[in-house]
Amino acid sequence: MTPEQLAAMAASMPFASLIGLEVIEARQDKVTVRATVRPDLCTAGGIAHGGFLMTLADSAGALGAFLNLPKGSKGTTTTESKTNLIAAAPAGTVLTATATPVSTGRRLQVWQTRVERDDGKLVSLTTQSQMNL
Repeated sequence: MTPEQLAAMAASMPFASLIGLEVIEARQDKVTVRATVRPDLCTAGGIAHGGFLMTLADSAGALGAFLNLPKGSKGTTTTESKTNLIAAAPAGTVLTATATPVSTGRRLQVWQTRVERDDGKLVSLTTQSQMNL
């Protein structure tokens, strides 16, 4: 995909745009997005808020599900999401979220997303189910 197409994908998700999500790569077998932990996306302790991490992961998985929609489907929606918060990411940290499919069925898709710091430390791990509409 061209840089313009990747930017359009990010812009199509208003809430993801709010957190500064940037789409780096978008294929049927892998989606990579990036965002910087801003102070307004942190807890009182100055580390990335869990809701921010979940938004980052959900957005990556949703893009992957969208790219795998069966013919005739109109869209996709998250039906379940579970996130393990593993390590801290202080304000200023650049996070990369990589989503890969676990299953891409006709009615339901399951995606797993790893959110990592630039040093490779795993920050969170999300597994989500996406229903094809």
